Amino acid sequence: MNKKLVAALSGGAVLVLALSGCSSDDGNDKLDAWAKQVCDAVQPQAKKIESANAAIQKETSDNATPEEVQKTDSKAFQDMSDAYKAIGTAVDKAGAPDVESGAKKQQDAVKELNGISASYADLKKQVDKLDTKDQAKFAEGLKDIATELNKLSTSGSNALKTLEEGEVGQAMAEQSSCKSASGTESAAAS
Repeated sequence: MNKKLVAALSGGAVLVLALSGCSSDDGNDKLDAWAKQVCDAVQPQAKKIESANAAIQKETSDNATPEEVQKTDSKAFQDMSDAYKAIGTAVDKAGAPDVESGAKKQQDAVKELNGISASYADLKKQVDKLDTKDQAKFAEGLKDIATELNKLSTSGSNALKTLEEGEVGQAMAEQSSCKSASGTESAAAS
């Protein structure tokens, strides 16, 4: 049953790592500057989301008590909510990318990221309310949360994909901070 929770969470991490992109650059300085600003802001948030996922996976695989699972999940959902909010803020601050329909793509992505952030905040509230004294009720509650997580991980990345199409994705792929969003390049972050 907790494996569903882990699988659903892993889907959420894919959203952020999608910001890594991969392609080649054709030399738009404004767009490159935009991509650098976004990628530099995304990298520490991607690490935060990865850490939250790892914590949940570890707790789930460790025959942990309901109290331990609740505490870990609650913190992880809060961290994910904060990270998606920060990414939304970074994309908002960067302004519209210098591409056709850039403003609409940016606004849609910000709206989506803020929505994902709110969804994780809601999951935190749900997990905080679970009854850890009753194993059966707790397990049932986790199933409901896993279902919500699954919906969250399968929906919601359309605006990000649209934002990263074409030149934007190419410019982001050239940024070392996007290339290493799931790597270990930022010693300053730790």
